[in-house]
Amino acid sequence: MSLDVSPQLLAEAENGAVREEDFIETVRTSLPYAYELIAQLAAELRSGTAEFADNQTPPSSERERGQLLRALSSDAIRGSLERHFGVALAFQNCHRVAVFPPGARGGETHTRFTSTRAQILNQSAELRDC
Repeated sequence: MSLDVSPQLLAEAENGAVREEDFIETVRTSLPYAYELIAQLAAELRSGTAEFADNQTPPSSERERGQLLRALSSDAIRGSLERHFGVALAFQNCHRVAVFPPGARGGETHTRFTSTRAQILNQSAELRDC
């Protein structure tokens, strides 16, 4: 299961729309490694002059890796994180997540990062089974 959903949030969902703030709080508490990593990258992007900020350090555990994979493989979670932090997310391998300004999506740097060439060039034997 990806998220630890409270009975209150489940009831809210059963009765209609869910407030994005409540969903993000559930993501934050259920997937703390993924949430904090994206928060750190978003802060790094805002404080610097680079076109994007990315993480190249593999998670220290399979649990953390699983959190990152679940966060980025879910359209709802990924979209909510992008809106919450005001970024566009890009993902390679099993840990290399990058944040871009939203307007950079489709631009030269974003396209280069998300290209098939970049995916191939960022492969390594130690990440084969991640």
